[in-house]
Amino acid sequence: MYHVMIPGTYPFINTRNLLHHLHKAFLLLKYSLSSYTMGLDSEIGNGSNKELAYESMKKQEREGGFKANYFIFAMMFLDNIGFVANMASLVLYFMLVIHFDISGSATTTTNYLGTAFLLTLVGGFISDAYMNRLHTTLLFGVTELLGYMLLIIQSHYTKLQPLPCGESTCVHGTKALLFYASISLVALGGGGIRGAIPALGADQFNYKKPEERKHIASFFNWLLLSITGGAVVGVIFVVYVSTMVGWDIGFIISLSCAAAGLVIVALGKPYYRVRVAGESPLLRVLQVLVASVKNWRVQVPQSPDELHESTKKRERIPHTDQFRLLDKAAILPNGVDAAIASKWKVCTVTQVEEVKILSRMMPILLSTILMNTCLAQLQTLSVQQGILMDTRIGSFNVPAATIPVIPLLFMSVLIPIYEFTFVPLLRKFTGHPNGITHLQRVGVGLVLSAISMTIAGFVEVKRKHEFIHHNHKISLFWLSFHYAIFGIADMFTLVGLMEFFYREAPAGMRSLSTSFSWLSLSIGYYLSSAFVELINSITGKYTHSKLGWLEGLDMNKNHIELFYWFLAILSVLNFANYLFWANWYTYKNDVTVDEEMLIKAGQVGADESNSLSVSTVSRN
Repeated sequence: MYHVMIPGTYPFINTRNLLHHLHKAFLLLKYSLSSYTMGLDSEIGNGSNKELAYESMKKQEREGGFKANYFIFAMMFLDNIGFVANMASLVLYFMLVIHFDISGSATTTTNYLGTAFLLTLVGGFISDAYMNRLHTTLLFGVTELLGYMLLIIQSHYTKLQPLPCGESTCVHGTKALLFYASISLVALGGGGIRGAIPALGADQFNYKKPEERKHIASFFNWLLLSITGGAVVGVIFVVYVSTMVGWDIGFIISLSCAAAGLVIVALGKPYYRVRVAGESPLLRVLQVLVASVKNWRVQVPQSPDELHESTKKRERIPHTDQFRLLDKAAILPNGVDAAIASKWKVCTVTQVEEVKILSRMMPILLSTILMNTCLAQLQTLSVQQGILMDTRIGSFNVPAATIPVIPLLFMSVLIPIYEFTFVPLLRKFTGHPNGITHLQRVGVGLVLSAISMTIAGFVEVKRKHEFIHHNHKISLFWLSFHYAIFGIADMFTLVGLMEFFYREAPAGMRSLSTSFSWLSLSIGYYLSSAFVELINSITGKYTHSKLGWLEGLDMNKNHIELFYWFLAILSVLNFANYLFWANWYTYKNDVTVDEEMLIKAGQVGADESNSLSVSTVSRN
């Protein structure tokens, strides 16, 4: 039983004591949630600032492994039925119901998707620092459901929808408030889930045991397959219902599937290994930066042994020579006792190395952004192209928004083939347990994305030529060529990035780090919006109509093919940039791998041999 007493009965309250007791109350809440999840008997100390340490996981027979991940796969399958269906069809909802013009609906869609994937950082941050990954998933899942409810209300009642006005945007006032609130809640909920769930699934495999560690790569492949499977159902079924029956019915289906997914992932709780939340990863990064600035005038010692390192039991990362300026944060000031020194004045070598790892990841992350800008075109411009194409298969009329099912079907078939055929075959030639390295896998995806954009430009040339000169609509399935190639590219890049960020990140930052793969998507979507505006503003000065390549309501007068080829050229240049950074990157290899859960220092067991982790780094 815990008792937190705040002296609120006195007429004057000591502010310092009040803040002290509030801090204890917050710690009580935080560790009570963790104890509930882990079955640990946590205990708050007498206000002392105890450091967090690592304790090896006590594996029960029923915990972890693929048995626990079946619940996660089912949840992601169901959630993505609605989430990906909306990715494919919202551009039409914005254009036909909310009455944006072509560029306005495309920009609003990419901004929505960019925000959703940017908010994965929020989910990753919270699950690393304040709540465990399961509770974070449930919290953001409820948020997503609230957003769907608002979408259902606005799409059902025509009085809540704007009237056509012939301008770029027609939604204003209360209707705009309801519209932006609904898509913001869906973006926040969907993003938060994706920030926590990949790390929760990967946590089910004990990194210390080789027989379990080898399954992490397979987990990310099967996670992508579950996402893809749900996306296929959503793009075929939900998109058809939304566009042919009613948008409100489509959103109701999305809501129902998301709610069912939350129930399933919650039912798996007895089987999960759940990592207790620890220190804020962003706070640890900020401490290193602040300490480096404070010690700016101090010279870095030649020997890393002279730098400060903690003697407590926690993951240790050996010193590296990259980013030596950050080593200034680990210089202990003269006359300062290391045991009581503030982390804002001196940090440990391990803490500095954590920041170095994140810094090394940034060029890799930035090199994948352009590929996701290309992906945004397939979910906006290509869908709008499909409206002007022959969408019939016999007597059946295929909604244009279902065309993204083509790369999804390719991925659904190729992921098992890759897992069971390509990986064992490549392993024989390369000796790498995953066939090829994470960065090589990402590089293959970048090459394929450039090829996809090139083909997309030629398909648009054919579509316009047939329509303008022969008054003939070519089949919608001409789009399948570049869609299929991009689907394969996405299979290589997204899984490669997620596994790369999970395995390379420090143990206390893995949710946040895994979110970086979604962050690349986010920036790519935002960059797409910026490209559209920039291309229109520049090219509008040189065309006879004074309209940019992508401006106006008539796509037959636009020059989408030039925009595709522009992205293809940029993709080739970006791949050359990626090769440089991939060759420069230094991998972190675990010798005695630490996959241990954060708890209070006072609860660390007597078995110290399982508590210490040492890592090395190697060139790619």
